[in-house]
Amino acid sequence: MPDTKTLSIGEVINQLRDEFPDVSVSKIRFLESQGLIDPDRSDSGYRKFDSQDVARLSFILQQQRDHFLPLKVIKSKLTLWERGEDLDSRVAGSESNASSGEPLSREEVLKRSGLTDQQLQELLDAGVIRHIPDSTVFHSEIGVAALEAKRLMDIGLEARHLRAIRLSVDREADLLRQLTAPLMRARNAESQARARDLLESSTGSVQALHRALLAGELKQPPVQ
Repeated sequence: MPDTKTLSIGEVINQLRDEFPDVSVSKIRFLESQGLIDPDRSDSGYRKFDSQDVARLSFILQQQRDHFLPLKVIKSKLTLWERGEDLDSRVAGSESNASSGEPLSREEVLKRSGLTDQQLQELLDAGVIRHIPDSTVFHSEIGVAALEAKRLMDIGLEARHLRAIRLSVDREADLLRQLTAPLMRARNAESQARARDLLESSTGSVQALHRALLAGELKQPPVQ
């Protein structure tokens, strides 16, 4: 007969603590919130972990500890793990997929966005778009930012108007840096990987909040 015994979250932590000393209730809850584990619940709402849940959690913790992979890469590897495939041969490819993209030159930003050289320079002068510090190239995300800036400039906004968006982004980035500062100060690879995961998940929430608030605000009658 299959093993139907289930464990509470505390019992799971006790079972895994020898191999993963830093496992905690908050860490398990975070992994659940990110969709990596999905234990059943009792009628009263308590988590119930079966042997497969524990094995899955152990795999996730092992990937974090031994490879310092971000959660989005671990999540993609879980599919292979569930199928029983050889993971070692896939690590390099998975890690490469986790990269954020190669830096872009000025010419590449112009080509991707349709901006004129003068428009791009205006965005740079206004601080809307920035180079990677101490370089003349841009983060890969600037290709998208430049394209959206082009669309806004085409409908009549100028680079100086778009600076308000940059200032808002700077404040939001500072807020999220404060959130992850304790993990970054730990100065070990696993903590910094956790900080990246937290930044990734919270960035999506901030973006969604920003869109919802903006949409709601624009539905309000204009101030007289």
